[in-house]
Amino acid sequence: METQTPRRIVILGGGTAGWMLAASLVRTFGPHHATVRLIESGDIAIVGVGESTLPQVRDFNEFLGVDEVEFMRETNATFKLAIEFRDWARLGDRYFHPFGSHGHAIAGVPFFQCFLRAKAHGHDFNIDDFCYPSVASREQKFELPSEDLSSIRSTYSYAYHFDAYLYAAYLRRWSEKRGLRRTEGTVVDVTLRPDDGFIQSLTLASGEVVEGDIFIDCSGFRGVLINQALKMGWEDWSSWLPCDRAWAISSDLDDDGTATTRCTAREAGWQWRIPLQKRIGTGYVFSSRFTTEERAREVLLQNLDGAAQGDPRLIKFQSGRRKNSWYKNCIALGLASGFLEPLESTSIYMSQIAVNFLMRLFPGHPVDPALAEEYNRLVDIEYTRVRDFLVLHYHASAERKGDLWHHVQTMQLPDSLAEKMDIFKRRGHIHRYKDGLFSPASWIAVYTGQRIEPGGYDPQADNIDLDSMLGTMNDLRDRIASNVATMPGHYDFVRRHCRLSTKSAKSGKSHA
Repeated sequence: METQTPRRIVILGGGTAGWMLAASLVRTFGPHHATVRLIESGDIAIVGVGESTLPQVRDFNEFLGVDEVEFMRETNATFKLAIEFRDWARLGDRYFHPFGSHGHAIAGVPFFQCFLRAKAHGHDFNIDDFCYPSVASREQKFELPSEDLSSIRSTYSYAYHFDAYLYAAYLRRWSEKRGLRRTEGTVVDVTLRPDDGFIQSLTLASGEVVEGDIFIDCSGFRGVLINQALKMGWEDWSSWLPCDRAWAISSDLDDDGTATTRCTAREAGWQWRIPLQKRIGTGYVFSSRFTTEERAREVLLQNLDGAAQGDPRLIKFQSGRRKNSWYKNCIALGLASGFLEPLESTSIYMSQIAVNFLMRLFPGHPVDPALAEEYNRLVDIEYTRVRDFLVLHYHASAERKGDLWHHVQTMQLPDSLAEKMDIFKRRGHIHRYKDGLFSPASWIAVYTGQRIEPGGYDPQADNIDLDSMLGTMNDLRDRIASNVATMPGHYDFVRRHCRLSTKSAKSGKSHA
């Protein structure tokens, strides 16, 4: 370490972002390296749209050493294999964005190129049939992936649906047991150092003055430190992602026990459905430019899967990011850093990846500007890539009618997305990231699911005997279907899994 004096780390705000960071700091730094204090106010509402996650959250839980069964019991969690999209390109359409790949290479040729060649020869396959988690999602089945990497049942991952409030509370208990100091309070003043503009201290409503070396802003959209005190600007992306409101509500469970988050396109946005153990979390994301709050509330209540639990709650937001998430000795995390609507369940991931970057580049004393520059570069890359992927869903909605859909279908795209789409439309090639979110399988799922078809395919696919290639494809499709048929139902598995001991819960099966 650069100094033997413990760094004083002050986190403003709890919620999922604040407590994920707090847990990471407590897990990583001993008290001789850093002291961690989290300040949060019970009077400030937490945005509760982050109940659907990506598989990376399992990595975070494993880093902490969290027991999966205990975690699921404590957070009302279920499993998630995919995101199901309904009615996006046209009414009646349905496809899955799965946590797994489509097929496998045939004679060294990427599977998707073989799929395109088969389609060019008149074989109208459904791409979902070649992806294990997509078929399991369609059949409402689930089990833990096999640990036998030769098994077809090892070819997928999974995430969770959980109650974000309960998850934050779970991480709070975990952190406090390990020495984190939490203070209930509201910040009424921020004092900056006169010589360099760094944050010196926070004054609470109680009159207490809290000094620190590093301040982490997890105060949500308000950005109490990064925005109100340090005046760091916001980059508005609402021209590409015009939805800026959501009505959220819970409803009673129904009989649809899928291990998927469902996203259904509506007249001025889309509706999410997140199945938990005891309720369904649902909401309608919409644009106030193209409908009214009253009409959006009406659409949501008309499309619930079970009886409403309480009244809808309105959430206002703006898609975009902070121009710099790390400025001076302040690092913004979560909603204070940026927000991209929850269409692809990226909210918790964006907090998690920011925590990962911060732990890797954590500042010493004094703060090294080069570390801040690298952190901001990495965060910007993540936000831009996720933005492009979300914009693709809206833009590729060719037959949807209405003012919102006309806007997103005809708007000028970010150059980075236009480039990706142009490459795909030629021969179905996908830009590969060295790091970061959304693999080629993710892009293929949305492109094909929303009816964007390449004009051709890679000629290397022609080197394979057509009958042999089709035989391999048919065999794969049949093996997936037969294995999925023997899996337990999702909710049956959840109920059994959450009663098992940790040792038995981690045992897996190995099948064909």
